[in-house]
Amino acid sequence: MRVLAAMSGGVDSAVAAALAVEAGHEVVGVHMALSRTRDQFRTGSRGCCSIEDAGDARRAADVLGIPYYVWDLSERFEETVVADFLAEYEAGRTPNPCVRCNEHIKFEALLDRATALGFDAVATGHYAQVVERDGRRELHRSPNTEKDQSYVLAVMGPDRLRRALFPLGGYASKAEVRAEAERRGLSVSAKPDSYDICFVADGDTHGFLRDRLGARPGEIVDAEGVVLGEHDGAYAFTVGQRKGLRIDRPAEDGRPRYVLDVQPVQNRVVVGPAELLTVDTIAGTGPVWFDGADTSGAWFDAEVQVRAHGEPVPARVRAAAQGGPDDAAPAPGLEVRLTGERLRGVAPGQSVVVYDGTRVVGQATVSAASRSGAPRAAAAAR
Repeated sequence: MRVLAAMSGGVDSAVAAALAVEAGHEVVGVHMALSRTRDQFRTGSRGCCSIEDAGDARRAADVLGIPYYVWDLSERFEETVVADFLAEYEAGRTPNPCVRCNEHIKFEALLDRATALGFDAVATGHYAQVVERDGRRELHRSPNTEKDQSYVLAVMGPDRLRRALFPLGGYASKAEVRAEAERRGLSVSAKPDSYDICFVADGDTHGFLRDRLGARPGEIVDAEGVVLGEHDGAYAFTVGQRKGLRIDRPAEDGRPRYVLDVQPVQNRVVVGPAELLTVDTIAGTGPVWFDGADTSGAWFDAEVQVRAHGEPVPARVRAAAQGGPDDAAPAPGLEVRLTGERLRGVAPGQSVVVYDGTRVVGQATVSAASRSGAPRAAAAAR
């Protein structure tokens, strides 16, 4: 096959490209320049897309003896991933930019361009497995549970999965991957992993939002609507947040308060005790289902996960239309009823991923979460 290897400049993508070459594919490396203002050097393990990263990717391609190119996708990245990040926070939701990057950049812009150029597949350094079964391709968790990325890949769907390769799928630890890189003479074998939000290199998400959205002072209230303090912008808060609330008056029972709700129209943040964060039902919109999923509307047993490295919990799940405005037809969605442990701090905008064992069944964006049929923070409802 002709394979386009996405090379970020890190050890994972370098080894993935090496394994694609070793498998006998005709491989071309490409580095995606996603930042409009790339720094010369990255800050330790923060940030990405620096000139240093592009250079590391080029040196890896040279060692592997494959052609190498840099594609400027910064405008597309800004218009999709960054714009979605800002819009979601502004609307009082909690986005996952890694999910949106996989959706719009790696498995849309990159994959579509690769297909147009005659490539059969795109190889990346993600930790996930593709299993061939009964004539279909299934997305499964990586045996490296610490690094598993099936959660953020679930948004790609079955069509794009057919043109994706994850050569690191069988590796059970990062140490094995680094050893492979060292054995192959790749200089990135000891390079630190990147983490946090790649386009917020200093890790100050609040500052990034403030710079882009401006100050918008408003009230912080309890579940009964009593004003407890002020904020500079409701967009800077997310459901489940405990730190940075800036409330001078302690709770009467002395227990910590958490963000229960973000109300962008009123520019208000609702806080309260931890027990009000627990939910047992979740609604999702924009579902993506993989081959073999039951989309008939019948309930089926599964596990769901709402954070990239969160623990999956047992649930009953079904495909179900979600109501929209009065003049709009219901939109596709899913419903989740937790059957065991409740989840805490589930925020609109997060991804909910449905699993059958290690297999990814589907994914959706959380639109609402509630506890025993009662909306969270009902006394301070929108």
